[in-house]
Amino acid sequence: MVHPFLFMKQFDFDFVVVGSGLAGLLAAYHASAHGTVALISKSELDVSNSYHAQGGIAAAIGADDDPLFHFNDTLTAGRGLCDHDSVHILVNEGLERVRELIGMGMKFDKEANGELVLGLEGGHTHRRILHADGDATGKEMTGFMLHKIRLDPNITTFEYTTAVKIFARDGVCSGIQTLDYNTGKNALFRTRATILATGGLSRIYARSTNPYTATGDGFALAWQAGAQMADMEFIQFHPTALSIDGEEAYLISEAVRGEGAHLMDINGLRFMVPLHPMAELAPRDVVASAIFKRMQETGSTVYLSLQHLNAEFLQERFHSIDARLQSVGIDLTKDLIPISPAAHYTVGGIRTDEWGQTNIIGLFACGEVASTGVMGANRLASNSLLECLVYGKRIVEQAKELPDATGDLFPIEMIALHPESDDTYLKIKNELSQLMSSKVGIVRNHKEMSEALTRINLIEKQYPENLTDYNGKKIHELATVCKLICISALERKESRGGHVRSDFPRELDEFVYHILQEREKPLASENVRNTIAP
Repeated sequence: MVHPFLFMKQFDFDFVVVGSGLAGLLAAYHASAHGTVALISKSELDVSNSYHAQGGIAAAIGADDDPLFHFNDTLTAGRGLCDHDSVHILVNEGLERVRELIGMGMKFDKEANGELVLGLEGGHTHRRILHADGDATGKEMTGFMLHKIRLDPNITTFEYTTAVKIFARDGVCSGIQTLDYNTGKNALFRTRATILATGGLSRIYARSTNPYTATGDGFALAWQAGAQMADMEFIQFHPTALSIDGEEAYLISEAVRGEGAHLMDINGLRFMVPLHPMAELAPRDVVASAIFKRMQETGSTVYLSLQHLNAEFLQERFHSIDARLQSVGIDLTKDLIPISPAAHYTVGGIRTDEWGQTNIIGLFACGEVASTGVMGANRLASNSLLECLVYGKRIVEQAKELPDATGDLFPIEMIALHPESDDTYLKIKNELSQLMSSKVGIVRNHKEMSEALTRINLIEKQYPENLTDYNGKKIHELATVCKLICISALERKESRGGHVRSDFPRELDEFVYHILQEREKPLASENVRNTIAP
């Protein structure tokens, strides 16, 4: 019998980048200076969390600001779990990367006098949020980089193509296997450096601000290959997503509160004022938890009010949000906007060092899928695009030193598309999303998380890893990601950042460490790095 492996087309590239968000685009751009690059996207190149980012990118670029202030704000938001050396890299190299990007021609919004417009967001003590075209920063930045990618002869793009297997043996990664959604064909990519920039997993929750592609593929593939995961219990719920029956959880940017919007309950009370010195501009975990609690107390949603602000300024600054709200009959300048928290950002992820290298040689991760140590227990607003800039380049500095890939990729089964199993996949995906939302959501406890884990384990066993039906494989991956979150959340018996437990409501000093998970190994911990290398 001839093995189907022999019928798979094989490509050889110096670098393979999986994911076309800002992290992936930057990694591909920098890598192209050192060799050939394959850029793989499971949808169109412009479908990503980065593309939908409204608020902007944080950098201590203002005359009254300093990277040290940005460093301290990041540590405060991270609730004691930020690795200091990684944050030092982020805020200092981040400033360099932003200036570099501006030098490349990226245009951020400016005042009439030519000075950059700098916004304020939750957790920041200074105005340091650069934005482009008002509330379309992600779209503008990814569009800017996509233009450069498409003009680069060293970069070959593969759209509607998903990674289905990472080849790793004896601690070394040699490439990936992919599936083309349009043709159903499998292909092999041999490379010296595989860079995962696959984004987050918030679509495993019923209510999410993320595009439909954010289902955690990269986490599951890396886990199966033997990569170490860190801090998977920390899921950031964005406090202010549009809350209307029958409508998607459309993001209302943090920058709206940065410009003075108030949070009000059904009784017209500004409930954040007595809860935190920064009121509506408290870090996201504080605001999301407060909204959740107030909704439970009043039995109603809460609202954003901008009625006291300048209408003309709001419509110009937040034109995308204004247009979306108008489509559902809400006037940004006059009406109360119904909001509630929604799953937004994966704080933990694939554990990497300060160069984006995982515990597997040749396998790198950057962007939301990675756990570089900069986010701690709760991401500081608008640090995510900055992390993409910094680590998208640092990865290449390390990866370019690896030797060229040699030898053959070991045989693997072909993954096939079976449309007849689509309904089963959607049914189980919806079940898992409801399960995660109801039992492993904003506020958690041992009983409900244990119940969720029991059901997730059953699904994982029913759909084992070795299935060749793509839908069955996807179900297994979804269950794997949900399981990793549950296990880590059960282990952390405290409330910290994006992990809030009703049965352990306080933050405890004895839990100031990262929780690590690795396949076929017991749970482990790693001390937070509190020093900065000279």
